[in-house]
Amino acid sequence: MTQATSNYEELGVIGTGAYGTVYRARDLKNHGNIVALKKVRVALTEDGVPMSTLREIFMLKQLDTFGHPNVVKLLDVCQGQRLEREGQLVLFLVFEHLDQDLDEYIKRNGMPPSTIQRLSCEMLTGIDFLHSHRIVHRDLKPQNLLISTDGHLKLADFGLAKTYDFEMKLTTVVVTLWYRAPEVLLGEAYNSSVDIWSAGCIIAEMFQRRVLFPGTAEGNQLEKIFELTGRPTEAQWPRGISIVRENFRSTKPREPRDFCPKLCDEANDLLKLMLAFNRHDRPSARQCLNHAYFTQEPMPT
Repeated sequence: MTQATSNYEELGVIGTGAYGTVYRARDLKNHGNIVALKKVRVALTEDGVPMSTLREIFMLKQLDTFGHPNVVKLLDVCQGQRLEREGQLVLFLVFEHLDQDLDEYIKRNGMPPSTIQRLSCEMLTGIDFLHSHRIVHRDLKPQNLLISTDGHLKLADFGLAKTYDFEMKLTTVVVTLWYRAPEVLLGEAYNSSVDIWSAGCIIAEMFQRRVLFPGTAEGNQLEKIFELTGRPTEAQWPRGISIVRENFRSTKPREPRDFCPKLCDEANDLLKLMLAFNRHDRPSARQCLNHAYFTQEPMPT
């Protein structure tokens, strides 16, 4: 691993995600090109950097060899300072830098249906690629979806998002509140379908140009979700959790179109599947891509 301080000059903070802070930086060894520098802290073991972290770095570098068009390029991994008192090491993941994210793009541009269809397809294609390599993003939101100068979408900020073994317990802060799946809010085990939920929220936001579930706290977020899915029945409510079902008012299931009037029939049907309360009822990213919403005309080249 190279040293970050000698190779990169930090220019300012781009944003802070679930796994660390991302900086805009200048690559001093490569013509001063602008890059995105993601700073993460890794807990050290007696033997140094944990094997799990080394495996994830190796996997991220392996991913880059595919050159996937809908995933940002990982350019370098650098070692920062060792924080002896905290027993941590600072690592920097260096990614290609794109000037615009989907959040800015939505606010700036009213998108025609064909553009929403294409960007949704590109997002799910990137998610399918990550999932096929056993990586769950876990923090999908418009700010982590970058738009290139030629208008294509790339997934960002997925580095060191612990590779999954189909069932994982909530680690700490996972996924920005508005895009969190109900199983994450309820503190249940979760799997790759958390990304499908987040993607469904993002597709709805592209249509309406406003957040689908703008909760103010975790309980309020669940209330907003249940306005769409309906409050789960006693049989559907997960066992062994501290959150009480009766704390939420009784609501009946509704259609995504009730919240997003601009949805066409196919998009409404797709979102109904992606935003299912039970994670096992949600389609995979590959199944989403085979949905009628993406096979209908016009699917731009």
